[in-house]
Amino acid sequence: MPINVPYLVKLVNARTLGLRYQFLISIALVLIISATCYWGIHVIGYKTVALILLVTVSLVAMLFDILPVLSAAILSALIWNFFFIPPVFTFHITNAEDLLMFLLYFFIALVHAVLTFKIRKEEAKARDKEEQENAIKLYNTLLNSLSHELRTPIATIIGAVDALKENKGEISANNQNELLNQIDIASIRLNTQVENLLHMSRLDSGILKLNLDWYDMNELTNTVIQKIAIPYKQTIHFEPDENLALIKFDRGLMEQVLQNLLHNAINYTPENSTINIFTHLKSGKCIIVVSDNGPGIPAGEIKYLFDKFYRLPQTKAGGNGLGLSIVKGIVEAHGGTVIATNNQEAGVTFRVEFPAEVSHLNHLNDE
Repeated sequence: MPINVPYLVKLVNARTLGLRYQFLISIALVLIISATCYWGIHVIGYKTVALILLVTVSLVAMLFDILPVLSAAILSALIWNFFFIPPVFTFHITNAEDLLMFLLYFFIALVHAVLTFKIRKEEAKARDKEEQENAIKLYNTLLNSLSHELRTPIATIIGAVDALKENKGEISANNQNELLNQIDIASIRLNTQVENLLHMSRLDSGILKLNLDWYDMNELTNTVIQKIAIPYKQTIHFEPDENLALIKFDRGLMEQVLQNLLHNAINYTPENSTINIFTHLKSGKCIIVVSDNGPGIPAGEIKYLFDKFYRLPQTKAGGNGLGLSIVKGIVEAHGGTVIATNNQEAGVTFRVEFPAEVSHLNHLNDE
């Protein structure tokens, strides 16, 4: 007898099960998988158990509501700690590397649960079949890109930690510093991805509120350039406008705008390219221009650049396709606009404009 796949999906769908049954199934699934892993711990190792439990939490997140998913995520983290991380049968972790791995696991499991719930909520709001299919497409894209973007820095951290732990005393000071630098870069990359996801969640929910105050755009731009975490081989050129007055904007959000534009330029331009940044005031507006001399953007793709999860086809650069959509959302929250255009000779230019309330005190000081 053929299997009715849509019927099976409907059978386990969260909408057909009460919250009590969702909790029971989620907890039972985590316990069964944990017991199976415990039986084969000597073969697979406790680090592999973490990946298996994350897959289990992901499966639960695809089926059930947020509370059962969070319960499964927390339970799986506690079980992994108590039964698998040495010393076993205690919640105490004596090894710093194991503690870092546990915190990363706990963090990723919770973030994954929240993100999955957010996407499921958006899917529930869909009014017709086309909107539902689009929501599912966004869901799959986010999971695929998120798994890659989180797995890469985590693998870097685990690899560097293992090298330091297994070869302790045999690694030169320079190599130790290099491994620590890799951990630092990977950690900042993780933080950047999480910040992007949190900003997108705030934008989607409509709860983004601006914390406006007077700031120096030149100082902010220099700060962002210095904070770029990834090693880059392009030349970033920024010449401050000494006559630029203090401007009122949300510093944290505008820092995210500049950071995302710079990361985008670095990721999509070859080595030895030049990235130029200009900031100035004109007709009551603050204008930020980020330009490069890279390969540019195919004409037919420019209109999709600011869509969520969109990435240029046939590109190897990392990312989850949220950076430019977050730029657009933050700039629009400031009452401004952002556009992208190809340069005549080579490269692309991003131009940000938003209404600028200029500090009167700054003008008096200039006079």
